[in-house]
Amino acid sequence: MSDIAKKYAKALVNSVDNKTLETIFQKLQQLVPAFKDKKFISIVQSSEITKAQKTDFLLGMLDMKDEKLENFIKLLVEKKRIDLIPAIVTELNKALEEKTNTYHGNLISSEKVADKEIQEIEKVLSKKFDATIKLDNVVSDYSGMKVEIENLGVEIAISTDRIKQQIAQTILSAI
Repeated sequence: MSDIAKKYAKALVNSVDNKTLETIFQKLQQLVPAFKDKKFISIVQSSEITKAQKTDFLLGMLDMKDEKLENFIKLLVEKKRIDLIPAIVTELNKALEEKTNTYHGNLISSEKVADKEIQEIEKVLSKKFDATIKLDNVVSDYSGMKVEIENLGVEIAISTDRIKQQIAQTILSAI
């Protein structure tokens, strides 16, 4: 199904300018959480609800008057591909990041990292990858620090457990 989502996303990317694409992406992104709601899914998958009603329902949720977006939603409804919207949003995000050379990622750590430190890491990574990098700090139980930038295929990790092991090995080898 991902290949189908890629085709729909590519068609949309090729049919609008960057500003319109960004706006459409943001609107479609608002629909993604709805796909976790059983009532929403039952409405868009119901055979008792007409395609026109489904189209109106989705466009009403988007609250945006744009001919390209309306035609795109109509096409998805007509081809019974509404369930591809989350995957299409993911593909649109990748395309937008590539077009703007701006990539978003996560800085995963066991505690909150200061904004100044995040900015410094962003600056170093931006220089390294010749792109604009934006990081969100995600606090988790990860012992150490990890940077993940999915659309660049980057994962950099520093584990405190691994550092402790290396220090212990160094001490033992020195004895």
